[in-house]
Amino acid sequence: MNEHATRAAPGVKELGFWMCTALVVGNTIGIGIFLLPASLAPYGFNAMIGWGITVLGMSVLARVFARLARGFPEADGPYAYIQATLGDQAAFVAIWCYWVSCWITNAAIAIGVVGYLGAVVPGLASAPASLQALGLVWLFVGINLLGVRTGGRVQVLTTALKLLPMAVIILLGAWLLVSEPAVYSRNLPATPLTLADLMAASTIALFAMLGIESAAVPAGRVRDPERTIPRATMAGTLLTAAIYVFVSSIAMLLIPQQDLAQSSAPFAELLDRFVGVGNGRVLALFVVISGLGALNGWTLLVGELTATMARHGTLPVRLGRLNSRGAPAVALVLTGGFATAMVLMNYSRSLVEGFTFLTLVVTAANLPLYLCCALALAVLWRRRARPKSPDLLVLGLLGTAYSIFAFIGLGREPFLWSLALAAAGLPLYLLMRARRQP
Repeated sequence: MNEHATRAAPGVKELGFWMCTALVVGNTIGIGIFLLPASLAPYGFNAMIGWGITVLGMSVLARVFARLARGFPEADGPYAYIQATLGDQAAFVAIWCYWVSCWITNAAIAIGVVGYLGAVVPGLASAPASLQALGLVWLFVGINLLGVRTGGRVQVLTTALKLLPMAVIILLGAWLLVSEPAVYSRNLPATPLTLADLMAASTIALFAMLGIESAAVPAGRVRDPERTIPRATMAGTLLTAAIYVFVSSIAMLLIPQQDLAQSSAPFAELLDRFVGVGNGRVLALFVVISGLGALNGWTLLVGELTATMARHGTLPVRLGRLNSRGAPAVALVLTGGFATAMVLMNYSRSLVEGFTFLTLVVTAANLPLYLCCALALAVLWRRRARPKSPDLLVLGLLGTAYSIFAFIGLGREPFLWSLALAAAGLPLYLLMRARRQP
């Protein structure tokens, strides 16, 4: 086994089961869930089948991460899993793409939150949106500079708060099912079932499920990782999937398909229709809380990931250093700077279109990590002495098949951009490898 593969993060193991579960749920449930029903509305019942495929596929990938955590209990996350099984090159490509997608995601979340802040605090509407977004980025960089435990506590709190509006929607749906069941059959979608629409809907749902790996990425900072990471990964993934399926189904069945497809705030419209007009501002508050929780979680994650890459020699070693609070300070500041550049790019008229497309490529940039981890599990099965565990091979093959299916569903252009993103990191890989050689 590669000597770097089990190099855990220095310092105290500060993330327990609840913090890791909150990372999975909090990073996966961001702002997207509040727009997801509208995005899926044109696909009708194709969306429901697509959700089924996505939930099954992502549950398999969650099991992949869980089994890798058990197979490499001393490793510090997916980079180490891939490096130990597929080698340095595959590990670098997968983590490089994932790393870039993380700080782009932070910029996108900050921009999305600002769009709702004006509804919660009307006075902020007059302040420059770019400055508000930058303020949010650096607020959470500052919080995570206080240490991973501080960031973890914030994540638990914001995750609990962001689940409240989801609970309201689920309770509303259950109440209507009991009190007026006929309402569910009044506006059934009319879109026919087709393979193309099914794959497209599944891809949209996949974007909403990105983040299931969040407990595994900071593995070097997790207490009892062999037990904690598998439990938190599966619990967070299944909880998130259940919430998504329920709230999306309720919105799809209760709001006419055309109205839902054109809605900019489908859950606010749902509450206005069945509870009373004027609930939009309350919902906007929870959208902001949800977005802030996701921004905190991804800031924590990208800081730990940057430090992990530095410890493995793929980024300058200085990025792996911890401050007096045990936080990867240089890594957090660097990735905060990159997110700042993305925020400013978004608010530049000439680059808005390019930035918007780049955020769509985030899904494709995540898939190399999922694919390589699935392949890593199959390699782990092959290397183990008899008797072999057949579930390792089955999970590895199923995870590989789903990752390939997702690549196909994304289409040609995002796939090519993901290849370009991977190629962009190769000069850095070659430079860092040359520095490591005597």
